[in-house]
Amino acid sequence: MDKLAALNAFAQVVRDGSFAAAARSLGQSRSHVNRLVIELEDSLGVTLLTRTTRSLALTPVGKAFHARCEAILDDLSEAMREVQIDHEAPQGAMRINAPMSFGTLQLGPALVEFMRRYPRIHVQLTLSDRFVDPLAEGFDVTVRIARRNESPSLVVHDIAPVERLLCAAPALLERHGEPSSPQDLLRMPCLHYGDLRNGGRLQLTGADGSVELKVNGVLCSDNAEVLCQAAAEGLGVALLPRFIAEASLRAGRLVPVLPGYAAPELFLSLIYPPNRHLSARVRVFVRFMQERFGTPGP
Repeated sequence: MDKLAALNAFAQVVRDGSFAAAARSLGQSRSHVNRLVIELEDSLGVTLLTRTTRSLALTPVGKAFHARCEAILDDLSEAMREVQIDHEAPQGAMRINAPMSFGTLQLGPALVEFMRRYPRIHVQLTLSDRFVDPLAEGFDVTVRIARRNESPSLVVHDIAPVERLLCAAPALLERHGEPSSPQDLLRMPCLHYGDLRNGGRLQLTGADGSVELKVNGVLCSDNAEVLCQAAAEGLGVALLPRFIAEASLRAGRLVPVLPGYAAPELFLSLIYPPNRHLSARVRVFVRFMQERFGTPGP
């Protein structure tokens, strides 16, 4: 079996919605296209398409396989274009996942510039604050803000460190007093990232060493913009990325707390499966993100 021909036939059948239409698109006989798809199903040991006299539809496993199949064919097509015409601009679809706040405040505006620079790349941007597995969910690139982490199954590009600082509203400090040491936070309401069961722990490092505290978490959230808004309203002390807190700090709604202490460093990173390294789309996106957000940057 010609696996590439079988993959192409299967993808074309799904695109056109019938074997007859796919055969016309491919310039082949209907029986040949049907045989290729049957051989593909036999080699995989699964049914990809359910067929009736009137229609056909993808099975659940066929739907998942079709998404991977289209990505493979798209990457192959782009690789062939690059070899044949090396000056041609990168093109095709690219699925990107990013954290909600960074996506809305930073990445969204940056993508406008990226797409003007590369108008033949079509971007699907998905914003989510949950942990995403790029391999399982089929993303070409995942933008992540987290502690540095090496992965044997993924390529990780660190773009820039992300500074975090403790912040509070002036009114809160008037009520509770301004803390002079991390232990003073134990008597103050705090806002933290995560969930109620595992949150509320704060690790800080200063001139006198490191300390880990279990603070009084009155609000937790998996979105730092929510925590920033709550902190600006005087609800508690929050540890926030500077790019999120910056506007409130400039406006005086928030002020830094314990500036001599730092939280563990986070990094803005790009993560993608190793096979995407060959994609011109991914390469230019990595280069663009390094130019836009690389140190010194936001």
